[in-house]
Amino acid sequence: MTMMPFLRSPPFPGIDPDVAAISHPVAGASVAAISDTLFDMIVAARVGGDFWGHRPRGVQVVARAGIAIPAEACVGLVAGQIGILPLARRGGAAVSAKIGHFLPVGCDPWTLVAQARAIYAQPDDDLAIIGGLLGVAVFGANGDRFAPERLRAAARDRLAAAIYRDCFTGAPVDAAHVVAQLADWRRHIDGNRGIAAASGMAFWKREAIRHFLWDGLDSPPFLSAARGLARARQRGAALAIWPSRVPSDTVSEAAAKGVSIARVEDGFLRSRGLGAGLHPPGSVVIDRSGIYYNARRPSDLETLLATQIFTPALVDRARRLRNRVCAAGVTKYGLEAGQMIDLPADRRTVLAVGQVDDDMSVQLGGAGVGGNLDFLARVRKAEPDAWIVYRPHPDVQAGHRKGHLSDAVVLEHADAIDSGAPLMELVQRVDEVHVLSSLTGFEALMRGRSVTVHGMPFYAGWGLTRDLAKPSSRRGRLLDVDQLVAGALILYPRYLDPVTRLPCGPELMVDRMASGSTPPMTWLIRLRALQGKLRRFMTLSAEFLHG
Repeated sequence: MTMMPFLRSPPFPGIDPDVAAISHPVAGASVAAISDTLFDMIVAARVGGDFWGHRPRGVQVVARAGIAIPAEACVGLVAGQIGILPLARRGGAAVSAKIGHFLPVGCDPWTLVAQARAIYAQPDDDLAIIGGLLGVAVFGANGDRFAPERLRAAARDRLAAAIYRDCFTGAPVDAAHVVAQLADWRRHIDGNRGIAAASGMAFWKREAIRHFLWDGLDSPPFLSAARGLARARQRGAALAIWPSRVPSDTVSEAAAKGVSIARVEDGFLRSRGLGAGLHPPGSVVIDRSGIYYNARRPSDLETLLATQIFTPALVDRARRLRNRVCAAGVTKYGLEAGQMIDLPADRRTVLAVGQVDDDMSVQLGGAGVGGNLDFLARVRKAEPDAWIVYRPHPDVQAGHRKGHLSDAVVLEHADAIDSGAPLMELVQRVDEVHVLSSLTGFEALMRGRSVTVHGMPFYAGWGLTRDLAKPSSRRGRLLDVDQLVAGALILYPRYLDPVTRLPCGPELMVDRMASGSTPPMTWLIRLRALQGKLRRFMTLSAEFLHG
């Protein structure tokens, strides 16, 4: 019987295994391409075998079912410290172990081997290969210990006994490419461990959220905040919330009950449509300590930017990603269209980017600035002689959110209003970009533009922006733009490919957004767009009637 490839895809729920497959078994392949460098990559990423599986703790001796464990190997151990791993896909038949206890079908072999003092398995078994890579003693059926050279040769044979493919394009790739893909998947899955329930997730996001929060075994159920807290407390786990959609006392109640919170929000490369327009997210962030837009307390992103060791390889990946984003012309909501406005050639030009007045990024990261009107007045005060163009937020412009300013009010402080020019082209044409806490400031930094910040967004305080708000004492480390990109676009968010529905990297998301790949237009999205147009019509009509 042909063995499954050592490097293989997790069983992503709802995804055809043939779509998700990154390898297929093949006989008679050469081992010449299997280098020690590849082994180092595998160990660093901890991928291979069922790396997404159960993680039993306290097991010191591990054996594959059918391989006897000598009695002397178990001296001083209790049954719970001796684990018998069923044969792959055995079906979990009820069998009693003479020594030790049976583990669940589908365990993470890296967790098992790393804590074990001895492994009992055939040399080409996943357990034995990982034992050899980690330097743990591996014994065969006769009780003899395998030499490290024997285990490494078995690992080369297993890795060579497969052909590898890019699951997003179908193109053939080498094993190193697959290891990098599995490493991203492992990071995604590991980040979801210990979440007992999800609350506040809009019903039209839930399909995507199930994929985003899958932990290798299951996705958390969607429950009310009260029921979610009860489940999380009972299981000693976390509750995932969409902060703006749960009761305001949820976080304090969780703290009182000793329940940790994981906040879920849209990522920075989101989709080809507005969230307020009910387009499901292609990217989210899951933050265990805070959330990126709340400057009043630490967040996972802030801590990452303050402490991460940015390796040359990671910074180079970020540089290439940044160039890809800029070349593709994508922003948070995809590609842009429209007619560029005329800018005066003989004056300093400034772009002032509006936001949603009641958005949490304004409330928690606005540093006391009171919405769009206050922001616009501050821009004029900071740039008294500049030609200022005001850009309203797309959700406000679409009629979905608060923050609308009449043209007359805007023109008391600005020289022009624009809502149709390609935003990134406009960003690159002006002399300065002013933001409160808008993501446009980050997108402008990626394009090498000068940015003045009136609030305290995640990208302020690192030496890349002119900061008008009081700086946070938690920041102050100097970063370059590619280190910022590495943290904000590679390490912090999760991405979901709109074509395969598999977790993917930011590079593929940029390509999908640039090519127009997107989930289908639903009746709900069409209804939401009509609702926004009606609301905007009523707002403009009221302005007209009241002069």
